Amino acid sequence: MIDPNNFPGRGTVAILRTSPETVLEDYARLMRLARYQDNLPQDKETLLKINISWQIWYPSCSTTPWQLEGVVKTLLADGYDRDRLIATHNDTVVVNGREGQRNNRHQFVQDRYGLRTAETYLKDVEWVTYEPKQRFLVLNQVYPHGVRIPKYFYGKNVLHLPTQKTHVFTHITGAMKNAFGGLLDQRRHWTHSVIDDTLVDLLQIQQDIHAGMFCVMDGTLAGEGPGPRATRWHVKNVIMASSDPVAIDAASAKIMGLDPMSLRFIRHAHARGFGIGDPREIKFVGDVDAADENWHFSAYENTFASWGQHQIYHGFLHPFEHLLLRTPIVPWSYAASNFYHNWYWYPFIGKKRAEAALQTEWGKLLQNSYSPEAPINQGYGSRRPFIAASTGTAAALAALGIGLFFMLKKNS
Repeated sequence: MIDPNNFPGRGTVAILRTSPETVLEDYARLMRLARYQDNLPQDKETLLKINISWQIWYPSCSTTPWQLEGVVKTLLADGYDRDRLIATHNDTVVVNGREGQRNNRHQFVQDRYGLRTAETYLKDVEWVTYEPKQRFLVLNQVYPHGVRIPKYFYGKNVLHLPTQKTHVFTHITGAMKNAFGGLLDQRRHWTHSVIDDTLVDLLQIQQDIHAGMFCVMDGTLAGEGPGPRATRWHVKNVIMASSDPVAIDAASAKIMGLDPMSLRFIRHAHARGFGIGDPREIKFVGDVDAADENWHFSAYENTFASWGQHQIYHGFLHPFEHLLLRTPIVPWSYAASNFYHNWYWYPFIGKKRAEAALQTEWGKLLQNSYSPEAPINQGYGSRRPFIAASTGTAAALAALGIGLFFMLKKNS
C-alpha cells in the first residue's frame, strides 16, 4: 500500500535540537517539518508502535514519555481522531510488556490522553500467514511454513517511536528494528542469526500492509555500547523524524559515528529500493548542522550474555542452535537472560547509571512530569537475588565436590 519508490518524504530527515523545557513543542515542529501528514492519512487508524526494550526504566533503552506525549499532542492538535490513535505494544520472551508500560511511563501518557491500547501478545489477537508480493531475503527460510503477522495491522498507519542507541546484533537500532517486536511473534529469536536481512524483509511487509508510515526518533538521552539494555547514556538533545525508516536509521548511524552503508540492513534496504540509506543522498531539514555531528559511539561491544548469544548464532555453538533455541529446552535461554540483566547487570552496574541519569534535566523531567507520585524503578535493583543464587550455586557445587571426593576415596 506504500510505493517504496515514490512516497512523500523519501530520503528526507527532519532534525532538531531540543531541551526539556521545549521538547513537546519541538516534537510538533519536527513532525511538521517532515510533513508527517502527507504519510499518515487521517481516515485510517494509526498504530503508535512503542518500543520497550526492558521492563525497567533505563536511559536510552525504550520510547521516552515526552516522545510519546509530543507525538500524541501533535496528532490531536492537527485534527487526528483520538479514537483512531492506538498505543501498540508487544512483549518478548524476556520483557514483560505490561510492566514496561508502567515503568517507562507509557501508561501514564496513554491514560492522560485516553488512548486505546493494542497488545499483540494477548490471546485474542489473530495472527495470519502473510503472502509476500516479492521474494524475501531470509524469512521464507526461517519460517518455511509461512510468516505469521497480526491481522490487526493490515490497512492501518504505523508511527514508529524508537530511541537512538547502538545494539549488540545490528550495531544500531532504530526505526527498522522497531517493527521486529510488533510484526513477529515470540519465535522472533529464530531470526537472530540473520537479523539484518530480517529487518529488510519486515520493511517490505510494512510497505505492503500499511496505509502510511512515519518514524519519530528520540536522541535526548542516547545509548552507546552493548545495547539495547547495557548502554552508557549520553545527553545529546537531538530528535529526528522521517517517513523513510531507512533514511532515519542511516542518519542516526552517521551521527553516532558509523558508516551507514557498512551496516548490512541499511545497505540491503537501500539496494532493494525500500528507502535511502546512502547519507550523501539524504536531505536534512531543520537544525541541519546537528546532522554533521559525530558522537564517536562504540557500536561493536558485547556483554557476557550477548557474547554467548553470538556464539550460538555465529560461533562455535552454532551447530547446536536448533537444539538450544528451537526445542522444548529453550526456556533456559530466557532464564539466563533475565538472570544476567535483571539480577546481575542492573543491580551491580545499571542502577548507578540510571540514578545518575535521573540527576540530569531529562531525569528531572521524567520524575516531575511523568512520575510525580511514584519513584522510578521502585522495587528493582536489589542485589540479594543474585547473591542468594550465587551462594546457593556455590554451595551446591561444593557439596557435589565433597561428595565426589569421599566417593572416590571410598573406592580407592
